[in-house]
Amino acid sequence: MSEIAEKIGLDRGTVKHHINTLKTQNKIEAYKDRGKTRYFENNFTYDEEEVKVISALQNLTNQKIISEIQNGKCNTNLALAHEIGVSRATISWYVKNLKETGLIDETKIGRNIIYKINPSYETLIEKYG
Repeated sequence: MSEIAEKIGLDRGTVKHHINTLKTQNKIEAYKDRGKTRYFENNFTYDEEEVKVISALQNLTNQKIISEIQNGKCNTNLALAHEIGVSRATISWYVKNLKETGLIDETKIGRNIIYKINPSYETLIEKYG
């Protein structure tokens, strides 16, 4: 909520009031994922897969990881860490969450773990990415 308040220049209390008003009027619905709450208009109908993709793509590191895997540039922990400029542990944490969400699959080849976009989400990632 503080991110919203900061972006639009209102204090948290004002934003909270307006969000609660919109929820009470059934104009928005909340989606909670890993400690974050995302809000979606009720007049738009998003299915569960769309909500997952939209929520994941709100995070810049997720965007970069997904983009690198999609482009075929990087598909291992080490390559992603090097390309994005973060630690391997950071990549592991984000990839673990993306795998739990179902957006990324992994395949073990020898000692390497190769990441790829789950084919069932490719179209939605293209649409919302």
